[in-house]
Amino acid sequence: MNLSLVGNITQPKILRDSLSTAVAKNVIVVGLCISINYINGTLVHTFIKHEIFTGNPRYILYIHMVFNDMIQLTIAVILHVLSYAVFTINVSFCCVLLMSAIFTTLNTPLTLASMAVERYIAICNPLRHAQICTVRKTHILISLIWTLSAIQVLPDLFILLAIQPQTFFYSNIFCYRDYLFNNPYMVEKRNVVYIIYLAFVWLTIVYTYLKIMFVAKATNSDAHKARSTIILHGIQLLMCMLTFAGPFLDRLLAEMFPMLILEMRFLSYLVIQIMPRFISPIVYGVRDKTFCNYLKKYLLCTMFKMRTTLQPKRNLAKVSNKST
Repeated sequence: MNLSLVGNITQPKILRDSLSTAVAKNVIVVGLCISINYINGTLVHTFIKHEIFTGNPRYILYIHMVFNDMIQLTIAVILHVLSYAVFTINVSFCCVLLMSAIFTTLNTPLTLASMAVERYIAICNPLRHAQICTVRKTHILISLIWTLSAIQVLPDLFILLAIQPQTFFYSNIFCYRDYLFNNPYMVEKRNVVYIIYLAFVWLTIVYTYLKIMFVAKATNSDAHKARSTIILHGIQLLMCMLTFAGPFLDRLLAEMFPMLILEMRFLSYLVIQIMPRFISPIVYGVRDKTFCNYLKKYLLCTMFKMRTTLQPKRNLAKVSNKST
């Protein structure tokens, strides 16, 4: 995650929100975080409770993305609140938060590409799908996704450990990626890696779903679902790319709206960090009929249990009121 938006501050000593504005922004962000994580947590719980999902590679990849988004959103909101509450934090703690946020951000496009490949195999090579896409291989793929993300991130940490004195890690800093990993080599490497990385993901998604559309048309089946899936994946990936383009968007907004820098940065923070975490469960969970049916059953069962639990208490309260 490029956390240039987290602090909503370009010049920390000058640009600060008023107390009422800061409270309002943090209430909005924390409220959205709790709501989205509650929805995502419900999806994860539904997945765990039903074997029809735990044994299906498609849903394993989907839940991995949901769980990954929960971690990413939580860390982004923690950093946002800390930037207002304490402004600067310990460098070592900042490293842990930033590394975790970057890991989860890099995981998302790779997971989208993996989901695209799984759908490509299921539709274009259905006879071998069960053989190729097994639960064990899916878990290995998820481990590979985390490994690839680590390969991109850990060199920055090693360089930081090599060039900075030990006392630096006991000092405080405004927890912003470009303040911590500010070596020119790190910045250049990051830009090159992001271009290669996102180009690979785009090519994978476009190629797999174009092949799906061609197969659907060749077999006289309905290509509408494949076409809509391409669009939805494209929207999701575009929103992921906005995260990587955060610093450039900051500068552009600052030039276009010099009198509303803080407001524009907060708006871009909501669009880049919050909205993709909200769209993912809707696109890949609620839209899936099988998962949606089980989710409805789970929610109905939960509501029924709550009613049956509350009903005896209400009856007991009525009896006690009558006796008095």
